[in-house]
Amino acid sequence: MEAGSNSQPPAKAESVRTGRRLGLLYPNIQPFVPKSEHCPQELRSWAKRTGFVSTFSGETNASASASEGFDSTDFNLERAIDHRVGGSTSPKIEIVPILGRSKHDGRAEIELVQGNINKIENNVMLGTGMGVLRSENQRRVAVESNLRDREEETRGSLNGNRSAIDSKVKPSATSTEGVDGGSGVGPCPCSEPKKNEDNTEVFPEIDGNHPGGEEPSPDPGWWNRRLELRCGLRDKPGLALVIYYSLQHYLSLAGSLIFIPSIIVPLMGGSDKDTATVISTMLLVSGISTLLNSYLGTRLPLVQGSSFVFLAPALVIINSREYRNLSVHKFRHIMRELQGAIIISSIFQTILGLSGFMSLLLRLFNPIVVAPTIAAIGLAFFSYGFPQAGQCVEISFPLIALVLIFTLYLRGIPLFGLRLFRVYAVPLSVLIVWAYAFILTAGGAYNYKGCSPDIPSSNVLIDSCRKHAYTMRSCRTDVSSAWRTANWVRIPYPLQWGIPIFHMRTSLIMIFTSLVASVDSVGTYYSTSLLVNSHSPTPGIVSRGIALEGFCSILAGLWGTGTGSTALTENIHTISVTKVANRRVVEVGAILLILCSFIGKVGAILASIPMALSASILCFIWALIVALGLSNLQYGQTGSFRNMTIVGVSLFLGLSIPAYFQLYQPISSLMLPGYLIPYSAASDGPVRSGNAELDFAINGLLSMNTVVTLVVALILENTVPGRKHERGVYRWSRPDDLANDPNSLEIFSLPRRVSWVFCGSPCLGP
Repeated sequence: MEAGSNSQPPAKAESVRTGRRLGLLYPNIQPFVPKSEHCPQELRSWAKRTGFVSTFSGETNASASASEGFDSTDFNLERAIDHRVGGSTSPKIEIVPILGRSKHDGRAEIELVQGNINKIENNVMLGTGMGVLRSENQRRVAVESNLRDREEETRGSLNGNRSAIDSKVKPSATSTEGVDGGSGVGPCPCSEPKKNEDNTEVFPEIDGNHPGGEEPSPDPGWWNRRLELRCGLRDKPGLALVIYYSLQHYLSLAGSLIFIPSIIVPLMGGSDKDTATVISTMLLVSGISTLLNSYLGTRLPLVQGSSFVFLAPALVIINSREYRNLSVHKFRHIMRELQGAIIISSIFQTILGLSGFMSLLLRLFNPIVVAPTIAAIGLAFFSYGFPQAGQCVEISFPLIALVLIFTLYLRGIPLFGLRLFRVYAVPLSVLIVWAYAFILTAGGAYNYKGCSPDIPSSNVLIDSCRKHAYTMRSCRTDVSSAWRTANWVRIPYPLQWGIPIFHMRTSLIMIFTSLVASVDSVGTYYSTSLLVNSHSPTPGIVSRGIALEGFCSILAGLWGTGTGSTALTENIHTISVTKVANRRVVEVGAILLILCSFIGKVGAILASIPMALSASILCFIWALIVALGLSNLQYGQTGSFRNMTIVGVSLFLGLSIPAYFQLYQPISSLMLPGYLIPYSAASDGPVRSGNAELDFAINGLLSMNTVVTLVVALILENTVPGRKHERGVYRWSRPDDLANDPNSLEIFSLPRRVSWVFCGSPCLGP
């Protein structure tokens, strides 16, 4: 080891002599050589054995010693060396922990712990003097191999934040026992491992274990630590408890499961009965997809359903010029067009997963790419949200306020011993405001003289009634005929709307949309697995999940739901508030969804929700998706200028470029409502290549916020230089986990009866 320098550098000869004396005292101190990159536990273990602690922030142990008020009886290693040779006080040794070299910039990084040499180690009192120091070194030699073995065994189960080695270990001022280099200065509060229920040692997190010496926030957030689950992955609750948890789980996701048909079916020219039928079909496909994912996919407790990723391209296709003037069978024709596009894109997604190409793309889909892409899914509907809800502000505003009150202000208040406001914020708010709207309707608040709510707004001839037509349609609770026309029992079946129609232009739009949906699912997989399991899925497991999602989207296209099927991003929020992440719970809930889809009146009730209520709830859900998307930034360095610039530019251009394409629609602006104009640029965009099919596809893709955001983020993230830890790669992809703890991927393993199907494909397994 070379000697470092303090505020007053000594002569070179004196530094060499000091280093030699230190070598005589501690002959077993070796430079720190990490076995794996970015493993703070190895650094802490090395510091514990050698008596060094890390002070990367520039603080010195001298200040710490002064603040702790050491008396004259405290042992000073440097002073002891000089007393022994009759010299003066030696400078502090400043060593770079990786190579054991002295620090160039003069700041102390790893310093020798100063303190009393009298310490208790393994219940043996050691005295002062060189003989005791040698005894201490001999003791270290005896336990060194055992420590290394124990570290190798426990590294796989570490639950701390694996950030870069540039972290700071703070000595405790109140402890009387020191690390293996002296006492008087207490050990790092996290340097001693604790044993969990499985008798496995786990190192707690360090207070400074953040890049650049930053202090962690007092509350790092629910997504930054493993949840204390009420019902975990391997738990086996009773039947009554499983049914209760299932109802709780799916009720909290109700808004994401049922409101998409309420948007697209009326725009497609469908009736209230058609809306109820599509909702029932969506419940059936969601239940089947969830069961398949639970057994053959990633096997995470995730509910599959119609994703909002497919809503924007569906609106683009619905508002194309050739479908605006259709009057006969408009709903069935557009639905068949959507079915064909979804089937083609789903085949592409299935091949993407089965071929293993998705494993290669995962190298490009880092958290800095996933975060703005998912956020753009929610931001894409800002022009639809409140403009649609604002048609009945006396209902929409109380609903939005009530959801926020339940979610934010009353979330910690129990009712009947249950956290009802936190878990059931959306269904409770809908029921309360729906009852309030029923009272307004029954009281005559929306009765206008000579106006009937049953007449479509396009057929209203009286000018005084035309301005009230949208208000009655959006606010009244009795305008829907779904309950009167729906059958009690109806089983959705494939091709119920007719043979799908296949066109290249719509298929290209949906293929790019399936890629966005894959990025969305990747973020959901990693966030959920780290939330409930603390281990990331391997690329093979992710590919298997993407392939199965493609197959489930094929089923959605055959049955005719209007959108594809993916893992809902809102699963992360549901698991965090319910503290339930159990496969059996999700599977029982999926069976209940399938049974409900056979009862036509269930879909009719859901289709009877007033449009203003649906739009108000969607405002909250889309905002939640934005928040969940941006939460993926936690896996990288959120304060990095590189990351902030990439995310900011991606989101801004993702909103601004589609706005440019929307300027070339003078005719559409006269025919469509304002909230639908952003989705009509495919027919009137600025791209004119001479090929109508290609022009429609390019104009449609560049008018979609999610596609533009993904492309910009993908290019910037993979071309701008950045460290792997800064980009969040290590948190999502840690190959040492599998080597150190092979059982960590047990929750992703397929059942034995079906595992032989994928055993020959390394692209679909661990």
